Amino acid sequence: MQERNKKNICVIGSGFAGLSAATHLIEEGNNVYILEKNSTNGGRARKFNSKGFTFDMGPSWYWMPDVIKTYFKTFEKEVNNYFDLIRIDPSYKIFFSNNKKINIPANYEKLKELFEKLEEGSSEKLDIYLSQAKYKYEIGINSLVHKPSKSITEFFNYDILKGIFKMDIFNSMHSHIRKYFQHEFLIKLLEFPILFLGATSKTSPALYSLMNYADIKLGTWYPKGGIYKLVEAMVSLAKERGVKIYNNEEVVEFNYKNNAISHVITTKKTYDADYVICGADYHHIDQNILIKKYRNYSPSYWVKKTMAPSALIFYLGINKKLKNIKHHCLFFDKDFNNHSKEIYNTPRWPSDPLFYASFSSKTDPETAPKNHENMVLLIPIASGLEDNKLIRNKYFELIISRFEKITRQSIKNNIIYKRSYAIRDFKKDYNSFKGNAYGLANTLFQTAIFKPSIRNKKLKNLFFCGQLTVPGPGVPPAIISGGVVAKEVKKEITS
Repeated sequence: MQERNKKNICVIGSGFAGLSAATHLIEEGNNVYILEKNSTNGGRARKFNSKGFTFDMGPSWYWMPDVIKTYFKTFEKEVNNYFDLIRIDPSYKIFFSNNKKINIPANYEKLKELFEKLEEGSSEKLDIYLSQAKYKYEIGINSLVHKPSKSITEFFNYDILKGIFKMDIFNSMHSHIRKYFQHEFLIKLLEFPILFLGATSKTSPALYSLMNYADIKLGTWYPKGGIYKLVEAMVSLAKERGVKIYNNEEVVEFNYKNNAISHVITTKKTYDADYVICGADYHHIDQNILIKKYRNYSPSYWVKKTMAPSALIFYLGINKKLKNIKHHCLFFDKDFNNHSKEIYNTPRWPSDPLFYASFSSKTDPETAPKNHENMVLLIPIASGLEDNKLIRNKYFELIISRFEKITRQSIKNNIIYKRSYAIRDFKKDYNSFKGNAYGLANTLFQTAIFKPSIRNKKLKNLFFCGQLTVPGPGVPPAIISGGVVAKEVKKEITS
């Protein structure tokens, strides 16, 4: 009986969602295999080495450690079976205008002292604000994000309905934060995850203050060796369980039979498939790989979607140690609202961009040669913009000059390695819709049931996971997404 029910399950893409889905499904005794377009695994979370420097290409923030811990516990493993996790302190450093700068301490009591110093009475308000954010986090992460969001009736349970107004779904982050705090630095501190992860504060539901709880209370962490250690751990676990991974296998076509996919065709081979889970770019599979009659959505549906940012990234090797910086640095010395508008309201290359800088060698010296520094610069930009060498060079000069001025040190002549990455690379490497980096913006009408569906409406065996469907962008949500889709596939197999 076991052998007769064994299914061939194809997972497209070895990002966090694909790895999670495959590992959950192999538990059922199925033949599960992953087809990965690129030569290395991890999707947007790949890494590379050059001239003695190690760079994480994508995510650099390790947030929500509880979600990742729970994932490994599901398979009777611990995170520390795979890598050492370090809490970063200070969590990050913010550079504001007028030469103001603040280190955000990992210790909560010290953070409250910082708040109080900037705005009298704000430390008590922070307690209240975060107690609400904790409630949203616990309901959101333990319940909401695990729903497949096929129907609104999924959310009709006692805990969710009881707390619907506490969840602040119908209020904006912009107004919610300003009910508690007036100091511009505190407001920017609480708004920053929204800018970098998917919308303006005016269009993001106040539900997403749960990100502030994740940031402040759960902390910013770092796996020794880099974020790619998490990819390696998930790959190791998947393979240990029996998942097969085939690299350099780009999916180019499907064969169909009886309103289902029967075979998945790559640039190299044809694979049998009883079920197909797409962890690759949803838009690409829906619009470019599926034949027209089996597509979930029309081209106009996708055009109307509000995308989270893309990014212009520079990976730099510096031949000296840098001063006045921390592992994570946010440069908010320019107008926050203007940059947001240039991403979401009137998409264009930013006039005065905010930017982020990461120096993992500050925490982990082995990621750079001795007395050197590895440096990653990232500018959030609108998806779908023109991207060429001249534009990249212009913004490189702009932010390097600002970095030198703000941190009071010269580095231009110390750069011994440089690589850029932006919209056209996201398209080439990941078939990314409009070259986006983070998926869909976290607006009210792109949340839960309003996101692209987790399953194809016309093919009975095609499912989707990852950043363009539920629960949304980010490393922990992607891992959860794989688990959600695996649960739906299991239901189909056993029905």
